[in-house]
Amino acid sequence: MTTEASTTETNAPETNSAAETPNPCQRELTIEVPADIVKTETEQLINRYAKVARIPGFRKGKVPTSIIRQRFAEDIKSEIVEQLVPRYFREEVQKQGIAPVSQPRVTDLHLHEGEPLKFTARFEVFPEFKVAPYDDIKVETINTNVTEEEVETALDNLRQQHATYTPVEEDRGLADGDFAVISFKGSPKGAEPDAKPVEVDEVMLEMGGSNTVAEFSDNLRGAKPEETRNFEVTYPDDFSDKRLAGKTIAYEAHVKGIKLKSVPELNDDFAKELSSDFNSVEDLRHQLRESMQQERQHEAEHQGKDKVVDELVKRNDFPIPEAMLDSQIDLRLERGLRALAAQGMTTEHMKKMDFGRLRSGQREGALREVKASLILEQIADNEKIEISDEELDREVEILALQAKQPLEKVRARLTEDGGLDRIRHRLRNEKTLDFLYRKSA
Repeated sequence: MTTEASTTETNAPETNSAAETPNPCQRELTIEVPADIVKTETEQLINRYAKVARIPGFRKGKVPTSIIRQRFAEDIKSEIVEQLVPRYFREEVQKQGIAPVSQPRVTDLHLHEGEPLKFTARFEVFPEFKVAPYDDIKVETINTNVTEEEVETALDNLRQQHATYTPVEEDRGLADGDFAVISFKGSPKGAEPDAKPVEVDEVMLEMGGSNTVAEFSDNLRGAKPEETRNFEVTYPDDFSDKRLAGKTIAYEAHVKGIKLKSVPELNDDFAKELSSDFNSVEDLRHQLRESMQQERQHEAEHQGKDKVVDELVKRNDFPIPEAMLDSQIDLRLERGLRALAAQGMTTEHMKKMDFGRLRSGQREGALREVKASLILEQIADNEKIEISDEELDREVEILALQAKQPLEKVRARLTEDGGLDRIRHRLRNEKTLDFLYRKSA
């Protein structure tokens, strides 16, 4: 609970009232705590202070209450506010049937001896809206069939991945089809004087290959091991690597060796080497086809559900509490930072990031997610979709396995921090979206 002002006068009415502000999700309550309650609480606090206060000239526990009131006036007022404001705010919102989704911001605080405690609390609530019709949402069916040509391409890619490279022993220069093992240094021409050259200790390039820049092959063709060649490469403006597009790079390339690529034959022995599950090429081909089919079906379902969500958000226009939006932005940023950390980004690098810009960039996605969650929740109510205890238990078991922690320990932690309710809510929304997707197909 945030307090913006302390012990200031207010012209707010003395009766409880609710008023809407320009934010449709924001509410405002002016609350009054009776003077006798404030007096009782104050006296109890003074008595507690008197028992422990150490003031020169008085024995412990014998300090007059008048001295306590004077010496600890501000501390007592602070404790009165901390104890009574949250309690009476909770009582008032419960009495009025209001469900806040944000911590209240307290202003216009009025606290004087012998008078009621008055304050104004501003907070946000869930938006009120009636979900738009959704029975007619249709999603175009995506073809998930896998062709024989695609299976053969996948088999060839497997062979390429398991290729071996043999050094060329004969005394000859590089030719098309060879793999050149080189180190090189590249310096941009016309760059800033302090621009540093790019140095690569070792890389393998296919001479004349589709993944090798043609000018590289042209300038290295005929070069023998331990030979160094200097040349320039001008990259087109539309080159795939934007760091090189439109630039001229001066290279110094040193040939370290020549290798020949050997691709294994597509036969039963190759299949058996890949896995003991395969006894023949046909087993491998069958497994590849099934895997590709499942992957396409999964991707089709993912795209289909995205389209359902897009349509739901498009059909339902309602305001979103800023508190919910901020919380979802935080969650998206947390996921992103965890992914960056997993990729090796250090904490020092993260501290240098522009978090204001990052938050702004996450806002649109977070808005969509919050809206979708609220819409799916209403649809779940309409369709009486629920999550059973068994379904929740299975999810907790999966989390325990992923965390490599005892099931009961994970369950206890989730129960304590409200995680079980969040998981049930997520599963319910996922089940509802699955229901809508099946209907839309």
